[in-house]
Amino acid sequence: MNFALVTTNLRGGGAEKSMLRLAGALAARGHRVRLILLEHLVEHELPPGVELHALTAPGRAIGKGLLGRIRAAARLRALYRRLGLGADCLTVSTLPFADRVVAAARLPNVWFRIANTLSAEIERLSPSKRARRLARYRRLYEGRNLVAVSDGVAADLRGALGLERARIVRIYGGFDLGALRAAAAQSEPGLPREPFVLHAGRFMPQKRHDLLLDAWAAARLPHRLVLLTQPSPALEALISSRGLKERVLVAGFRTNPYPWMGAAELLVLSSDREGMPNVLVEALACGTRVVSTDCPSGPREVLRGELARWLVPCGDAGALARTMRAALEAPPPGAGAVPPEFTAAHMAEEYEALAK
Repeated sequence: MNFALVTTNLRGGGAEKSMLRLAGALAARGHRVRLILLEHLVEHELPPGVELHALTAPGRAIGKGLLGRIRAAARLRALYRRLGLGADCLTVSTLPFADRVVAAARLPNVWFRIANTLSAEIERLSPSKRARRLARYRRLYEGRNLVAVSDGVAADLRGALGLERARIVRIYGGFDLGALRAAAAQSEPGLPREPFVLHAGRFMPQKRHDLLLDAWAAARLPHRLVLLTQPSPALEALISSRGLKERVLVAGFRTNPYPWMGAAELLVLSSDREGMPNVLVEALACGTRVVSTDCPSGPREVLRGELARWLVPCGDAGALARTMRAALEAPPPGAGAVPPEFTAAHMAEEYEALAK
């Protein structure tokens, strides 16, 4: 089978890493996989057997306005003609900017992979912007083929966004659990020697570093809090304002975060919204305790059964602090903590079914 996976770039982030995992899983099963970037910005290693194509020269970005989208769509159409990609190739696009370019290019046999709860994103906007963003998403996705990364995202598309004519299927992101555990066992310079709690995610409003730091100050744990994100003056100001400079380490972005996950006593997710937070699956696969806000959407679909007790309400720093303390006193999760739907093989089979 032929697959083309389209995204803006590979500069980090859960959606981009998910596309790499999908590309690798499909290539490992003997399919021809082309990973197409709208701009040649790469911070991750390509899986074996995956072809990389980009619309720009290495290191070059594209304009994100109307003219940039028009040019990118024309280049994308030309690339498809040059590669001979037609209706026999399943195209999967992810993230709204790439989706707008793909839609403008009018490619055949396209599925748009929705990686976030779009209504939660819209809610954070001003009323005037909220109406425009909702109208834009409805124009873009109504009547299309959509892959939702969680049941929560699927429900959001049907309910809050009101997409009545879209064809929506749910496919979880899958992981090669053996490869993930092998990556966690690799030596990693810079790992703290003292026990630490980990947060992995870009510094952006939805990740709620402010809430995490408030909870960390209240929890008064003897551990160190490690943030796998790039340093920034705004983040440093949040840390300093809470008197936490000696208790928090900003360790930067890591292409292989798994040794950090495996070494951590606990991984914390503090987000207000997600699509499907892969870090929860990854931490469980590493045998690491997890605590998460019960945000829309995904955490409740990962933390099932006994693990559901580690879900806390969004925006509640006190509850997050109390649950972190309780989790650190509990035994680590066992080998079967990752639900079977989150394996790479299961994910690849679901996309093969779409291609058929």
